[in-house]
Amino acid sequence: MSAHPARSRGPGLPVGARVIAVVVLVVLGVVTAWFQHDARGRSAQPRTEFTADNPPAGLPAALTTGQRLHWSGCASPPAARAGYDCATMKAPLDFREPGGRTIDVALIRRKATGPNARRIGSLVLNFGGPGVSGVSGLPEFLDQYEPLLDRYDLVSFDPRGVGATLPVRCGKTAQDTGYEGADACAEHSRELLPYIGTSHTARDLDLMRYLLGDERLHYFGVSYGTALGAVYAHLYPSHVGRLVLEAPVDPTEDRDEEKVTQVKAVQAAFDRFAAHCAARIRHCPTGDGPEEAARRMARLAGRLAKKPAPAVGGGKLDADDLVYAVSDHLDRGTDGWAPLAEALTALIDHNDGRPLSRGADDAGSADRAATPPDNSRAARTAITCADSSLRPDLERLDRDEARVKAASPLFGAAWSGGVYLCYDWPFDGERTTLQVNADGAAPVLVVGGTGDPTTPYPGARHMARALGDGVGVLLTAEEEGHGTYPQNSCVTKAVDRYLRTGRAPAPGTVCRGSMS
Repeated sequence: MSAHPARSRGPGLPVGARVIAVVVLVVLGVVTAWFQHDARGRSAQPRTEFTADNPPAGLPAALTTGQRLHWSGCASPPAARAGYDCATMKAPLDFREPGGRTIDVALIRRKATGPNARRIGSLVLNFGGPGVSGVSGLPEFLDQYEPLLDRYDLVSFDPRGVGATLPVRCGKTAQDTGYEGADACAEHSRELLPYIGTSHTARDLDLMRYLLGDERLHYFGVSYGTALGAVYAHLYPSHVGRLVLEAPVDPTEDRDEEKVTQVKAVQAAFDRFAAHCAARIRHCPTGDGPEEAARRMARLAGRLAKKPAPAVGGGKLDADDLVYAVSDHLDRGTDGWAPLAEALTALIDHNDGRPLSRGADDAGSADRAATPPDNSRAARTAITCADSSLRPDLERLDRDEARVKAASPLFGAAWSGGVYLCYDWPFDGERTTLQVNADGAAPVLVVGGTGDPTTPYPGARHMARALGDGVGVLLTAEEEGHGTYPQNSCVTKAVDRYLRTGRAPAPGTVCRGSMS
């Protein structure tokens, strides 16, 4: 650090005084630099807040130019009380009547750590579901996205119907967060149910984008989050920034087709596990291959149907819990195979269901976020039924149930009950399949794993194609499990480069992995 300014004050200083002055200035520089970073290494330099000039059309000024997000410390979840900011955003309940009733959308943010000059904006994250809280999810999964903090604020939120945003209540009382069926939803949340589907949340996203100060939305959606991101791109193609859709749902399938496709995929993933177990794991609990595994699992399921095994928390693990928990391990890819073998051994040999049930998602459709202890089941049902217009009669439902059962000897029976989810829902749904065409949008990166048991790989190809020519860019990972970022280093490198520079990989790029 130069001492020239001190010399300009007079004819000169004695040598000793000049030495002291230099030392003082150096120390001051070190102290100043220290104060420019907090204990977590985040820059404390004055922060440049971004502003956008393209508010969503048709909304009153009170919600756009007249609204500011007031970020402050988070009261909950406890994991967010240090290092995170929370805010609420006012949005119309009904975007067709934007001047009417408003709702509060709960937001959470982790500020960027990089220099202001390198900051791109906000990256909005959705971890799956539907029904998963982003306010709870961001602290839980920050480590997966933390390398992006050098360029982005990481932002997530509770979608409509979830957590602190217009929460759906379907329990025994209006305060109960459990799920007692469609009649309970109608009793406690009737006036809210028509306004919580994915298209409504996509409109919230565009208002959020504007209030975060971004001209275009930068977004990372996983599993169900890809449906939300794709619907946003369809509604607002000119506002699409850098969108990553990982482990995408299939926009060409209705709910019933999706069930059949998914149950076949999870059965195939289990068969690959059983083959690996037979070849690589001593005393493999599923025997000498997929056929023997099917017989052993059938016997185990029959035993648990008669007498459930002890599970974590003093609960019980029955036949349905068995297959849901197995599917959760398969969602983790090859990292879940050794724990699955150990857990099945404990269950088969010692009637101990605790290792298998630990961390299992009781819905049997594990997204990256585990089901939080809130209204997630009610929200998942309400959002699914708001989105889907399928309301088949009982005769058609019985046929659909039989199709799902026949698709998998191990998982079919448990998955088949899902065909009845919206049978007696009190409102019509919005559409049969997703509308995602986004002609004119910037390139959207679609990432699919060839061994995904929850959102099977063909859906990734269909999503990339349905977004439109020059829009959907498919990146394939030859990988087991539901989601490949950041587990696969090739995928991580391609996704991070796209989010940092806007350069998507060449269409058709393939990353090698556990299935290569």
